[in-house]
Amino acid sequence: MDETTKAALPHLPPKAVEHGQRWRPNHPDDSYTWDESYTISENLFLAYQRGAGEQYRELAVRYLDDTYYDPLAEGRSNLEGRHAYSHVNSLSSAMQAYLTLGNEKYLRAAKNGFDFVAAQSFATGGWGADETLRAPGSPEIDKSLIGSHASFETPCGSYAHFKLTRYLLRVTRDSRYGDSMERVMYNTVLGSLPLEADGRTYYYSDYNFKGRKVSHEQRWACCSGTLPQVAADYRINTYFRDARGVYVNLYIPSTLKWIQSGAQVELTQTSEYPYDAHVELKVKTSKRVEFPVNLRIPAWAEGSSVSVNGKREPASAGSFVRVQRKWKDGDRIELELPLTARLEAIDGEHPETVALLVGPVVLFAVKDAQPAVTRSQLLAARTNGTQSWQVETADGAMKMLPFTAISDEQYSTYLRVG
Repeated sequence: MDETTKAALPHLPPKAVEHGQRWRPNHPDDSYTWDESYTISENLFLAYQRGAGEQYRELAVRYLDDTYYDPLAEGRSNLEGRHAYSHVNSLSSAMQAYLTLGNEKYLRAAKNGFDFVAAQSFATGGWGADETLRAPGSPEIDKSLIGSHASFETPCGSYAHFKLTRYLLRVTRDSRYGDSMERVMYNTVLGSLPLEADGRTYYYSDYNFKGRKVSHEQRWACCSGTLPQVAADYRINTYFRDARGVYVNLYIPSTLKWIQSGAQVELTQTSEYPYDAHVELKVKTSKRVEFPVNLRIPAWAEGSSVSVNGKREPASAGSFVRVQRKWKDGDRIELELPLTARLEAIDGEHPETVALLVGPVVLFAVKDAQPAVTRSQLLAARTNGTQSWQVETADGAMKMLPFTAISDEQYSTYLRVG
C-alpha cells in the first residue's frame, strides 16, 4: 500500500475538490475531477487505525472537505445541487474524523447532514432523484414523480446510507437510525434485480407514477460493485455490541454467537417479519450469565410489547427497550410489533400525493394508470397473501405489492387521493 500511495500522490489534487473544479490548468476534460476525493478520508483514517502509518492520518485530514462540513455543523444545509451518493458517502468521512480526531464538529456535520437528507427522502427511504440533492422544502422531489425515472441510485445509495446510519447508531444509540436503515433495506436494495453476467446491474429505483425495474445499460457501473458490498454488510447491520450487552437492530432470521463474561452465548432469531408482527429470540448459554438485550422498537410501532418466558410488558415506540436479567439456557424473548397501515405524503405542500406503508414496508400500486382512490380505501388494504395486498376502489380491486415482490410490472410508489 505504501508503494501504491507513493505512486498515486503526484497525481492527486492538493485538497478535496468537487465535480468540475479543475485543478490542472488547461486540462481538456473535467471528468478527471469525478474521483470524488472528498469521500476518501474515511478509508485513509481506517488505514491509519489499522497501523499503516501516520501519513494516512495526515492525508485523511488533508482531504476533509470543510467547505462542505462547516455549514452542516452549524445547522445550515448546503446540499442543493450536489451529487447525492458521494456527498452522503462523504458524511462517513466526517464520522471517521470524529472517531479518530475527537472533533465534535464532524459529528454535528454528519448528524445534521443525515437530517437534511432524511427531510428530502421518499417514503422508501431513498433520496437523490437524478443523483442530485435538493434545498430544504424544494418542490423538486414532487416534480420528480413525473419528470424522472432515476429516483434513487439504489446499490450505491444504500451502501452509503447503511454506512452512515451504522456510524450514527454506534455513537448515539438512537433507534431512529436503525429505523431508517430498515426502511431503506426493505424498500430499495432488497428489491434490486440480480447482477447480470456481463456486468449490467440494477442502478436506479424508479418512483415515477409509471415506474418499472430495469437494469442500467452500462456494464460494470459503480452499482455493480456496491451491490455485493451491501449484501455482505447485512450481518453487521443486524446486531451491535458494547461492553455490557447486545443490541438487536434488525429483525431477520439469524444466529448471533459471542462470549459474555466467560459464557458462550447464542441468540437465535426467527420470524416472518416484516409480514408478521411476531419476532422470537431464543437464548442458548453455557452457564447463567447476566447482560442486557436491547431491542429496537420502531417509531411507527405504537402498542408494541416484549415478553420474556411469557411475561409480557409494553414497549415504547421509537427507542431501544432494555431487557436485562441473568439469562439461562432456553430463555425466550417474544416481540410484538403491530404492523399498522399509514399514509405518508411526498411533502408538506402536496398532502394529496401519498404512499401507503404497512409497518416498515411501502406498498406499490401495480396498475397501468392512476386509480381513483381515497385515503380510507388505502388504509383499508387487506392482505391476500404473504406479500400481496388488495385495495377496493370505485374502479374495482387494485393490487399492491412490496418492492421485493415486483418484477416487470408497471407500478406507482405514490398515489393521488381524493
